[in-house]
Amino acid sequence: MLLTPGDPAPTFTAPSPGNPRYNVSTVGGRYVALALLPGVPTPPAIAALAAVRDNRALFDDVTRCFFGVISDAGQFAGAVNELPGIRWLHDVEGEVARLYGAQAGWVVIDPSLRVLFTAPLDQTGAVMARLAALNPVDDHAGVPMHAPVLIAPRIFEPAFCRVLIDAYDAVGGTPSGFMRELDGRTVVVSDPNHKRRSDVTIEDEGLRDAARARITRRLLPLIKQAFQFEATRMERYLVACYDADSGGWFRPHRDNTTRGTAHRRFAVSINLDAEAHEGGDLRFPEFGGRTYRPPTGGAVVFSCSLLHEATPVTAGRRYAFLPFLYDEDGARIREQNAAFVDLAAPPYRAGGEGQA
Repeated sequence: MLLTPGDPAPTFTAPSPGNPRYNVSTVGGRYVALALLPGVPTPPAIAALAAVRDNRALFDDVTRCFFGVISDAGQFAGAVNELPGIRWLHDVEGEVARLYGAQAGWVVIDPSLRVLFTAPLDQTGAVMARLAALNPVDDHAGVPMHAPVLIAPRIFEPAFCRVLIDAYDAVGGTPSGFMRELDGRTVVVSDPNHKRRSDVTIEDEGLRDAARARITRRLLPLIKQAFQFEATRMERYLVACYDADSGGWFRPHRDNTTRGTAHRRFAVSINLDAEAHEGGDLRFPEFGGRTYRPPTGGAVVFSCSLLHEATPVTAGRRYAFLPFLYDEDGARIREQNAAFVDLAAPPYRAGGEGQA
């Protein structure tokens, strides 16, 4: 196996029962036991699967999960997803085997999606023992972890936050989708098991100018100072609402994984009513279980490459202003990829972009 402890675990997308494009980059925040299985059910492979079932309680999808990687859906009896915690991926073209440099073996990945250890299939007993003895997820690094985010208070004043909330309520939000690659094109899809949120795009030019001016004066200098990045473009003038009545959430995802979103560099989440709801905080699973909630009018800024989620709102409503920032290099990428994007998708909808 080419990988050694500390190496980034290669991420990939592969078919799985019930999901034709399972994205392994979304599984951060837990230990991942990846079993690369040979093309035929050899005795070590059969024993490995038996050991997974004997240790079923380990794989709860919270602390640990198991992925069996096979080249043929029919090669192993019982190769069906058993949720929570046990999933199968079909590596028909051998892509995963090439990425990992092995036709068979164990790869155990830490919650930040880096290789923890590897082992051959005939050492499955030792693998299960090590899995059972691992530190709690939040202690996997040996020290407390903090996501590489910028928290910036006082970007919007409370009165302006109220104006944006009123603008949302005057229109009423529509269910929000998310971007996905299908047949080589970026399209908007909906899945309430993945995202439950309603959005309003601010059309009033005065409000748009006011929001942009505050971000330009108050936030962009902090981003340049913290990340040495000079944003020149802003995408979306969008007020979002996560409502406890519908269980508002957004499951772990990254914001730049499609052609239609590859230009995005930083995501901005400005809370408009931080004191008015329970739950609904940001979490970055690869950096532990702690959550992040800026005060009303404050922003969290983070790289679009970071895995993140909006935790469920359990009481009240969370309103937030949610733009993306990028630069002139990103603008060129956006223009180049436009031919591969459904023009109804949010980044390409008329009025979806402005100079920052």
